[in-house]
Amino acid sequence: MASIVLYTGQTTARRCLSSRLKALPAAREALRPGPSARCPAGTLLPGPRWLSRGTGLRFMSQGSAGRAGAGRTGRRGALVLGAAAAVTAAVAGLVANASHFHSAHMATRVAPAAEEEREVEGDILERCRGFMSAPVSDIDVLQGRKEEMRTRMEMLIMETQAEFCKALQEVDGGTFKVDRWDRKEGGGGISCVMQDGKLFEKAGVNVSVVFGNLTEEAAKQMRSRGKVLKGKDGKLPFCAMGVSSVIHPKNPHIPTVHFNYRYFEIEEADGNKQWWFGGGTDLTPVYVNKDDAFHFHNTLKEACNKHHSQYYTDFKKWCDRYFYIGHRGETRGIGGIFFDDLDSPSQEEAFNFVKSCARTVVPCYLPIVHKHLSDAFTDEEKDWQQVRRGRYVEFNLVYDRGVKFGLATPGSRIESILMSLPLTARWEYMHEPAKGSREAEMLEVLRSPKDWV
Repeated sequence: MASIVLYTGQTTARRCLSSRLKALPAAREALRPGPSARCPAGTLLPGPRWLSRGTGLRFMSQGSAGRAGAGRTGRRGALVLGAAAAVTAAVAGLVANASHFHSAHMATRVAPAAEEEREVEGDILERCRGFMSAPVSDIDVLQGRKEEMRTRMEMLIMETQAEFCKALQEVDGGTFKVDRWDRKEGGGGISCVMQDGKLFEKAGVNVSVVFGNLTEEAAKQMRSRGKVLKGKDGKLPFCAMGVSSVIHPKNPHIPTVHFNYRYFEIEEADGNKQWWFGGGTDLTPVYVNKDDAFHFHNTLKEACNKHHSQYYTDFKKWCDRYFYIGHRGETRGIGGIFFDDLDSPSQEEAFNFVKSCARTVVPCYLPIVHKHLSDAFTDEEKDWQQVRRGRYVEFNLVYDRGVKFGLATPGSRIESILMSLPLTARWEYMHEPAKGSREAEMLEVLRSPKDWV
């Protein structure tokens, strides 16, 4: 891979893209599914538009379409949760998981990559038509290094952001606020946030692409974990990028979902590079729904199995361990997959795996949303959702290393860090659900993680 070049003056560097995109058809209208794409409430799989290019989607039993009732309807984790510490998360990733878990290695190749993973990635300018915003990097820069992993990953995270945002807009009827930001040390990001929508109380899908020099503290953390880094004059250029999302629905029967996929690259004094990928997707329901859990985990498992038969098993366990609220003795949700330090057997194969995972974010979640979007719920069920959101906040602010690092770092973008938090939550003193209740059933699962597939 070619040497890293650090680009400055992002505002000037983007000058040509906006004018070029104006000449292209409006991507949103071109990509928006028509009315016929909608499905009736209670249907798990709303149609072929949720069939990802990167994973098979198995038809499954419907289970209950929802409860009728009175009431309303209604570790190095760089670039972590909800683009937590979006400005500093690239560096935060270096200190996250300092003593946590093993590195993710693609030790053996069990099968050739699927045909779709070898697809031609296409013209960069044409692909930009479908984005929520112009890319963080200037279009000429991207075209000039289109074969480099930095460019390919930036295009992937921009496409993932756009695909997920448009799917959420379609089902909610609302619109994402697109907020571009610059980082004076190098790079920037695009935060897409929708608040008080029809279905989603708060939905955020963020992209960040940052670069510069590692801090000495970050370099020390890396060296303490066995990284051999040779800087020049005390400097280590880095580039980090990722897409991260947290969705908090209004209806307690629609789960909260989070995903994050990222890439990190460091250039040493001799021009050599170290690189790795990380990420994952996890689900946080308020009530246990075995069909939903199976669908979510099985979609991720099928994506993992295309690359290694052990990936899903290992990364599911890693996810359960990472998203653990120690002071409560429970996991944040029912998990999914989580991995970090993915740097073998080759950069191409690691990227193809990340691409398969990123392409599951719509098919693993949107069918669940469609299934429950018309479910009725009671005031008591809404209160339980608020209590569970309190646990979500506790994990993010107490345990998530990227959030903690970002909040403690000067120059961090607070709005992007806190985007992952819900608009509302609840803390009740000595709260304990009644024995035999559905709330107690949920708590039992969180205290003893299950295998769902």
